Amino acid sequence: MTEELIGRIRKFNAGRDPERLHLKYQAMRADAFAFLRGTCHLFYQDWPSGSPLDDAPATWICGDLHLENFGSYKGDNRLTYFDLNDFDEAALAPATWELARFLSSVLVGAETLGVNRPEALALCHCFLDGYTAALQDGKARWLERSTAEGMVKSLLSGLGQRTRPEFLDSRTKLKGGKRMLRLDGKRALPATDKDYQKVTLFMAEFAAHQPDPKFFKVLDVARRIAGTGSLGIERYVILVAGSGSPAGNYLLDLKHAPVPALAPYLPLPQPAWETEAHRVVGIQRRVQAVSPAFLNAVQIGEHSYVMRELLPDSDRLQLELWNGKLRRLENVMHAMAKVVAWGHLRSSGRQGSAIADEWISFAARNDWRGPLLEYANDYSRQVVSDWKAFRRSDLI
Repeated sequence: MTEELIGRIRKFNAGRDPERLHLKYQAMRADAFAFLRGTCHLFYQDWPSGSPLDDAPATWICGDLHLENFGSYKGDNRLTYFDLNDFDEAALAPATWELARFLSSVLVGAETLGVNRPEALALCHCFLDGYTAALQDGKARWLERSTAEGMVKSLLSGLGQRTRPEFLDSRTKLKGGKRMLRLDGKRALPATDKDYQKVTLFMAEFAAHQPDPKFFKVLDVARRIAGTGSLGIERYVILVAGSGSPAGNYLLDLKHAPVPALAPYLPLPQPAWETEAHRVVGIQRRVQAVSPAFLNAVQIGEHSYVMRELLPDSDRLQLELWNGKLRRLENVMHAMAKVVAWGHLRSSGRQGSAIADEWISFAARNDWRGPLLEYANDYSRQVVSDWKAFRRSDLI
């Protein structure tokens, strides 16, 4: 069993940057929740073919929905929002795929958060209550500072008060009045000369077609370390001139977009996207209320990449700060539930996705919640078992 599991993990991660892949495997050993985050492919490989749970509206899913794939960000209108923030695995699929993965993450992450099993199950019910209520409303809304509550409101307020120089200082250092990226081994590693040249040449070509080419002048490039599941995929952090040094510089994220992990198992026909990056960006723009700044699908040689503005890691909810007050987590569940439901409504009727009337009918049904929770409950226990087997292996 352990050998088969490790073989699946090795096969999926083959070809990734060894240095960052080592960091991924290290992270996955920490706890079962980190393991879940790093093994999205296992979730879809394990999903039973022809499951009755597939009888659900078709929707544009982010594909890797879990507790940490929500966050705050500044949109291209420079206002602050709380929304889904990872669309690498995005595709058209039954809504229950998205819901089952999220509920599994709540149950797996409960121990890390210090939440007992009954409380975790209650949080799952809380999420489903909020999700169905938002669907029955039939209108896609959004979360910003004026409409958020509790921990989400605190997160959004904190981002609104953050200054660009403070963020830049956390990721860069000044040398001779100019900024350079911090190569700390935690957020960034040195780029090879070949990669540095490749990224710089691409940015020069990209800038030539922008209204303000000088904004995108490259000052520095590094390999980026971020997330868990995608660690090892080709990814860069780029320091650009922006509106001028030292306080007006910007950081961009450039990430290779491979075929999504769930692609071999999708039961629904998919659009013929121009590239995988166009898939990611296209679905993200459909689902989110407002897109992040500089979100683009770009091409370098034979590979496609997603480019966007780099935002602080601290824009994720610090769920461990619930301080024993379950009501705080219940408020978070409601917020996340509404965000998911609004994304489904917002992207409805697009290239095969369900229309609003189908969502309202689905929310009114009571035949899918019980089986969905039962599957998430069983699968969460499997994740813990797989994690323990992974820790016993020599894969690192």
